[in-house]
Amino acid sequence: MAARAALFDVDGTLVDTNYLHVTTWWEAFREAGHKVPMPMIHRAIGLGAADLIAHLLGDDRDRDQDAEISAAHTTLYGTYLDRLPAIEGAADVLRSLADRGWRIVLVTSAGGSELTALRRAIDADDVIDGTTSADDVAAGKPAPDPVRQALGLAGAEPERAVFVGDTVWDMQAASRAGVRGVALLSGGVPRDALESGGAKEVYEDPTDLLARLDTSLFVDLEGAGAATGSDSRTRSRAER
Repeated sequence: MAARAALFDVDGTLVDTNYLHVTTWWEAFREAGHKVPMPMIHRAIGLGAADLIAHLLGDDRDRDQDAEISAAHTTLYGTYLDRLPAIEGAADVLRSLADRGWRIVLVTSAGGSELTALRRAIDADDVIDGTTSADDVAAGKPAPDPVRQALGLAGAEPERAVFVGDTVWDMQAASRAGVRGVALLSGGVPRDALESGGAKEVYEDPTDLLARLDTSLFVDLEGAGAATGSDSRTRSRAER
């Protein structure tokens, strides 16, 4: 049977870091003289650093500040690297999918020591087959490049993959790569925004997804082939 790939975003999906990023980006912008509201920053989380700065400050910004702002964020966020909290159920859902024969690949804009800290927090390196970061592609999410890179690492075709993320950018990247997206609410993005972004299913968090694997998009691909009829439907789980 052809390889099946379970692709996972990390921040906000497997590790509870979105609001740490919001706070440290807010401070980095403040230090550079910019007042950027935290809700705006939160909605931009999931973009790579360069894209996030451009998205929030616009094309008419002083681009000479970009590197300074990004470096300030890296320094501020770096103070948390030794205590990043995994979201409950993160390692369990990865291991359960690996036991079912899925190839696990992480898709993240993090790299270097940040990625090392995130993987340490997840504590499931024994079942992670690969990782693609912002350093590996020409364009980050919502471009399809990171998802396509992850498919290559897994040796899987788009129709034999599911991408799990927590942001609109994740869902858009999945859709553009021809991969079905499953969204989690653990990153703080509203359900309707995720569905509008292309999510086929929405779950509360990794624990909720794990509990419902047998009725999820994942089980659709565990048979003889992909169920193409499910591509156009959106199935929201566990209204709470």
